[in-house]
Amino acid sequence: MSVPVVQAQDAPTMALQPTNGTASNFIQVLAAQGDSLWTGPNLALTTDGGATFREVTEPALQDEDNVLFALAVRTDLPASSLVAAGLAFDASGRTAAGGFLVSRDGGSSFRFEPPALDAPQDTTITYGVSTLSARAVVQETGSAPQDLAASVTGDTLWLASADAGIRQSTDDGASWTRVVLPPDDLDAIDPATAYDFRLAAARNGSGSFNHIGSSVLVDATGTVWAGTVGGLNRSTPADLGPQGDRAWQRFEHTGRPDGLTGNNVVRIAEQARTGARNALWMATWPVNLAASDRQRFGVTVTRDGGATFEQTLIDERIFDLAFDEDRVYAAGDNGLFVSDNDGSSWTAIRRFALRSDRQFHRPDAGVRAVATTADAVWAGTTDGLLRSTDGGATWQLFRANVPLRPSVPDARAVDTYAYPNPFTPSRDRVVRIRYERESAGATRIRILDFEMRHVRTLRAESDGPGEQEIAWDGTDSGGLRLPNGTYFYEVETDQGPARGKILLID
Repeated sequence: MSVPVVQAQDAPTMALQPTNGTASNFIQVLAAQGDSLWTGPNLALTTDGGATFREVTEPALQDEDNVLFALAVRTDLPASSLVAAGLAFDASGRTAAGGFLVSRDGGSSFRFEPPALDAPQDTTITYGVSTLSARAVVQETGSAPQDLAASVTGDTLWLASADAGIRQSTDDGASWTRVVLPPDDLDAIDPATAYDFRLAAARNGSGSFNHIGSSVLVDATGTVWAGTVGGLNRSTPADLGPQGDRAWQRFEHTGRPDGLTGNNVVRIAEQARTGARNALWMATWPVNLAASDRQRFGVTVTRDGGATFEQTLIDERIFDLAFDEDRVYAAGDNGLFVSDNDGSSWTAIRRFALRSDRQFHRPDAGVRAVATTADAVWAGTTDGLLRSTDGGATWQLFRANVPLRPSVPDARAVDTYAYPNPFTPSRDRVVRIRYERESAGATRIRILDFEMRHVRTLRAESDGPGEQEIAWDGTDSGGLRLPNGTYFYEVETDQGPARGKILLID
């Protein structure tokens, strides 16, 4: 699909409305401040630990194929409470820019702004004393927002936007200015020096990897950090020139343990520290362009504003980082990693101990996002949203579901259903059977094969009232994997029997 160019609205009109929970079980974006947790893929908010969720009612999310891809939340600003969301959609296997939703009242209302693209004639850019050639980025494809950040005062939004590079906006996303970073053959640039390079993302043997935007952050000192596919770029408040151009220093992989583990800086997170400068933690990925390259997945840390770097979690692909004072959380392919000693050692949570024995979280699910609210740590995974209030010892699981009795007009109510269906045990691990009770009590679920022979009984001894679900792993009462075929199930509750069928294909 192609997202049409939509003019910015004169007044914010979109509001938060109650929803059943997260819109998907694939959670890759989280942002938290205080008691508030914002989550994708449809920009939902919970302020009560997941008891209720509210979702933004915006056509760019509801009527199109857009999902939340980047998020900046600053509810601590003196004059406003900022929530900025970058949207993206799939365009034949490539992510594409879908525009922005921006709120200045903490999410009570939003306005939509179109993607940060150039006009076809934008083929030059002024940087200090230089006039540089530039590639005009006019297509949504390849320019999806990867990250958003706000300045210390909240008056400037910063954007990392893949092929569109690093950009900034002083009008809440209504317009964006391209930011000039060093090309791949320079470690630093200054607006007082004359240059003759091209501002363009690497493509077909030309352009620079350092002009592909991956992440961005403005730290407590006002220093701007821009992560790209070509390294880490730093611009301090003293680097800001009188015309608004910035000097930049670039850091990259050196092959030594005091540099980046890899040049693709996909995430930058700031850890507040008492009595010392805040630490910056980065998820750094390899960009191995030659056989001699030795870049690796891992986490890179600086505690002194870029004067020195340390490496940790080598060979782990990390997507996100969060902090609970001195405790560090890292979300990765192989679970949620926790460190209480500044990254010297880590504990990996790969199987999340759920508080309810009725719920099931796939043990092979990757962790894509992590955030901390005032009393909890949250993990966004490929199999739902998790919340812990005891430092990760036990977890509550939130999963998207379709209500048995939907409130949507003309929607068909059912007594029970199973999902996913068809069910592939090697991929899905479990099929979830959903049903409802009028009052608390025991529930029995009988699984029958196609010839109506009993193969398994599932029991829930202490169901509460309302909608419930129980998981089945596709095995019989002896623990043996059942053959492919159609299976029937019968749910016995205080409301009487309810029946359904499951197609097992492996």
